[in-house]
Amino acid sequence: MKILKVSIIIVIFLVGAASLILYGFYKYNDKETKTLTDANRKNIPGSFIKLSQGITHYQLEGPDSAETVILVHGFSVPYYIWDPTYDFLIKKGYRVLRYDMYGRGYSDRPDVPYTQDLYNTQLLDLINQLKLTGKINLAGVSFGGAVITNFACSHPDIINKVILVDPVYEQKKPVAPQYFTLYNEAVNSDERANGQLTDFLYPKKHPEWIKRYLPQMKFKGFRNALVSTLYNYNQNGRQSNACLNNVGKNVLLIWGKADKTLPTRFADSIRSVLKVDFFPVDGAAHLPIIEKADTVNAKILSFLKG
Repeated sequence: MKILKVSIIIVIFLVGAASLILYGFYKYNDKETKTLTDANRKNIPGSFIKLSQGITHYQLEGPDSAETVILVHGFSVPYYIWDPTYDFLIKKGYRVLRYDMYGRGYSDRPDVPYTQDLYNTQLLDLINQLKLTGKINLAGVSFGGAVITNFACSHPDIINKVILVDPVYEQKKPVAPQYFTLYNEAVNSDERANGQLTDFLYPKKHPEWIKRYLPQMKFKGFRNALVSTLYNYNQNGRQSNACLNNVGKNVLLIWGKADKTLPTRFADSIRSVLKVDFFPVDGAAHLPIIEKADTVNAKILSFLKG
């Protein structure tokens, strides 16, 4: 009996020590030290608007009477991912909107499940509250491609043309419990940031990329938004693309030929159910809108005018 008691005490001690070590490791690596407030946003370029689920950071430029293009970013990089396209389309006379999805950039991080409905509602709220009318074209890169595919399928009456850039095909839920994934994101935050460079074919040409990514990671809720999206955004690639095909929109599908994040085999899967104007891009990986901006912008302009 005495040996059993000693064994139990040792086990409790070891569990407690391990818990303290894991917690210490978590606190040491956790970048989320601030709460996103109006004061934090004071000197941030762009505008802010209160929507049904929280404040959204956005930028809208171009003539009120011009045709509208809405640019939707990917899984975790905020709206600056569209810099070359945004500037180009404004110069060409379009009215262009880009925004940070909830949980990213300087938009709020609501404590809700990050589902298709949340993203659809945010985009619809923006369109309504900013009073965007007439022809509305959607462009989405990576995860943003899934978002706009589902949005256009749900709201075909307000959408004109759709531009997909290396879009996510399926969003598979992680096998591990959600709390484990949250912990892993916290202790591997540097890996999350540094991993953004793998989207480029020539990452050394983009030395500022990680530095631009880091500020959003300081604000509480960023990590939860990413993990919640992984677990709650149910994306069935074949189903959503078939649905988009059924609503009869003109679709431009752009893909970097050297994409390792989302290989071009997914383009074949999309094209098997969705009629598209397919534009593969040489010399680019996951972000042809940046690596081959001139080539891609020319194609986007031709598509919009066609």
